[in-house]
Amino acid sequence: MMVWANMSDSETGSVRKDSTASTNSDYSENKELSSNILYVDSGLTWPKGDPVHGELEEVLGSTPSSRPCSLVWRDVTVHIKLKDGKLKRLVNSVSGIAKPGTLVALMGPSGAGKTTLMSALAHRNPAGTIVDGDIAMNGTKVGEFMHRESGYMHQDDLFVDNLTVIEHLSVMARLRMDRRTTSVARKRRINQLLRQLSLYGTRHTRIGGLDGTKTLSGGERKRLSFATELLTNPGLLFCDEPTTGLDSSSAQKLMMLLRANAVQGKTVICTIHQPSSELMAMFDKLVLLAEGRVAYAGDSNGALEFFESLGYHCPVTYNPTDYFMKVLALTPGSEMASRHAIKSVCDRFAVSDAAKELDMEIHLEFHLMDHEDEESRRLKKNDYKSPFFFTKLIWLIYRYLLIVVRDPRIQTIRIFQKLAIATTAGLCFIGSIRMTQAGIQDVQGAIFVIVAENTFIPMYSVLHMFPEEFPMLHRELSAGLYTTPVYYIARMIALLPGLLVEPTLFTLVVYWLANLKATLYSLSLTVFVAILVLNVAVACGSFFSCAFGSMPVAIAYLVPFDYSLMITSGLFIKLSSIPKYISWIRHVSWLMYSTEAISILQWKGVQNISCTMLDEGAPCISTGEEVLEVYDFDMGHLWTDITALFILYFSFHLLALIALKYRTRRK
Repeated sequence: MMVWANMSDSETGSVRKDSTASTNSDYSENKELSSNILYVDSGLTWPKGDPVHGELEEVLGSTPSSRPCSLVWRDVTVHIKLKDGKLKRLVNSVSGIAKPGTLVALMGPSGAGKTTLMSALAHRNPAGTIVDGDIAMNGTKVGEFMHRESGYMHQDDLFVDNLTVIEHLSVMARLRMDRRTTSVARKRRINQLLRQLSLYGTRHTRIGGLDGTKTLSGGERKRLSFATELLTNPGLLFCDEPTTGLDSSSAQKLMMLLRANAVQGKTVICTIHQPSSELMAMFDKLVLLAEGRVAYAGDSNGALEFFESLGYHCPVTYNPTDYFMKVLALTPGSEMASRHAIKSVCDRFAVSDAAKELDMEIHLEFHLMDHEDEESRRLKKNDYKSPFFFTKLIWLIYRYLLIVVRDPRIQTIRIFQKLAIATTAGLCFIGSIRMTQAGIQDVQGAIFVIVAENTFIPMYSVLHMFPEEFPMLHRELSAGLYTTPVYYIARMIALLPGLLVEPTLFTLVVYWLANLKATLYSLSLTVFVAILVLNVAVACGSFFSCAFGSMPVAIAYLVPFDYSLMITSGLFIKLSSIPKYISWIRHVSWLMYSTEAISILQWKGVQNISCTMLDEGAPCISTGEEVLEVYDFDMGHLWTDITALFILYFSFHLLALIALKYRTRRK
């Protein structure tokens, strides 16, 4: 792993502690740092002035300089709106500051408001969150620019598992980095991060999967998540519980990476839950939260002194962070007494010298911001150019095409399934379709098989797709990587090859085995209508998937809708006999339009239907036009039906996009 790090003089790849790492004196020791060592994967080190250092930079690329970022917040209060409309306060009048080159720890027991505060500072608040107070970065109040100026490493890692490490970083680089960045610069940055984070050897390994192939470990996934946020080399990093799920060795390595980035001049803010003394010694500043208030803020080695001044003496054998959590956590069965003790600690800190000094520093920052001239503010702005719409679209299509190609559930198995069903259905019609009275029903039955098979299975197969992708979609939308329309269009285009191949193969097999009308015109248009049917069905399924957000709920509403479409298709009941209060459904029934269109293709021009072996008094249908009249179909509606299918296709997709925008905004 190659890391530019300011480590202690005696370190050779890990933070050295003396044998009393778990004691209070170890916790409060000063961190002597130097910035003249280059660390490489093998553990070898070179001084920066050594010629080898220059050669490594030439091969791997030098680290692009990040813009220093100062983040300051004053009297920040965060409320969340509950379902009954009431507000619940999660963070109460919190102030603080984080400067370039510092690693800040946000600590506190569960429910203290750590993640809520950090989300507010990063301007990534969930919907329904109300933030009061002042938050500014480099003299500018936080806004949508924060997703470009900062990186946010989430507690849980979300990836497209079928992608390899280098494919993931390549896509993210195209979505995140300035559009003026050259291809060589992008590749160099990816290569540099892979080496810095010890991921170069796994660059062609899939992130996850169920096919038995080697995948990334938990620590490697964490480092990949970190690499993703470092692509644009932001000056401000937020890390939510970065060591969660990692063993002590992996946690230490990750914290060393965060420490190294802080030493480079970045501002790093971390939420962390009860770290070891060794990890805690890496932090420059500590903010302790309890019940949404600040219990302590200042140098990490000053926390013990503050708590001792309140009469809380940490035992020698105790990890100080564990002791802090014990003091600030609610004790089961003694909640009222615990809250009183926590309130006393927070009140005492609010009037302490450390709090007064912090307030003066914060007020100075806001005073300078208020009196800053426009020229200075203009120079501070990052001249960032977002990638073009079509660039984002193309790379998202590429990502989802890889999913389609590598996930057999999506494509391979479905094609084999289509062929098996088509063969089985076609064999049932061999020799049965003739130009007789009984053959009329056989032809209409074959038409129903083509329409139904290209409707129901495809429609239900996409119901799971959007709910499964909502967490990642919401995260990437919050990061400003793309917009909802770009995602939806890319997702649908990636499915398009399968949506063309599946109905074509199925219809050709059934058409040939059932011996339907043997003209190129009828065959080609029947295949075309079948393709339209399947695409309309997928569009409808996408709408229900986006609108209801979960597969069980979507199915509950979709099943009765399906039955109404099937009944009004024209095959089960004469259209003119349907009651008026429900007959309107046929106008949104692509089953009716497609059945009518294919029926026209099969019966148009037919004049030789035989009437042999009829019961006395039974009607004789001798022409194709008479067949259409029986089903209330009109010979002149072929292109009207095809046009209606196109209208339904675009309408369902538009409704799906509207529902998706509403759902992602609401989340």
